[in-house]
Amino acid sequence: MRIASTDAAAETTRGVPMPERAEPPVPAADDLAWFTQVVREHSTAIVKYFARRGPRQDAEDLAAEVFATAWRRRDDVPRDAVLPWLYRTAGFTLANHRRKVVDLPVDDVPEAGEARVRADPELSALFDAELRGALLSVGERDRRILLLHAWEGLDGEELGQVLGISRSGADAALSRARKRLREAWGDRLSF
Repeated sequence: MRIASTDAAAETTRGVPMPERAEPPVPAADDLAWFTQVVREHSTAIVKYFARRGPRQDAEDLAAEVFATAWRRRDDVPRDAVLPWLYRTAGFTLANHRRKVVDLPVDDVPEAGEARVRADPELSALFDAELRGALLSVGERDRRILLLHAWEGLDGEELGQVLGISRSGADAALSRARKRLREAWGDRLSF
């Protein structure tokens, strides 16, 4: 009977190769430093993003979900465009949160977005009825683009990353959204 070396014995048992032991990876110090810096730089912006769009008491919890996602997917976060990635993730997180909170039977789903807009703190904060009406008439995508630009200060490359389109596509989308808002505003002016 032949005895295998201790290294070979650890890797095989009776001729059957054993899988390597799966230990959870230890985060590198540079990962921790990067993540700490990301949270310091962007936590206020992400909390404000949620506070403008939903119940304020949920803003910090939702922001924490975004940062937890950023930590889990830290290898996927583009180092040169962290904030746009966070905003895009925040949009998905908010959509998931709203789906959890709102339990509507299919028969009760409104055909138009008017009821949703009325309940949206982001739009109700805009106290000017004419502007609210104009924003309502431009459509949900244009409204999102306009508010990301006006409230979050995104344009060009960052806006494109949040929307998942190219910079030129984002510039064109913003231009079209502005034009539609101008037209809607002009049609609604009553003074």
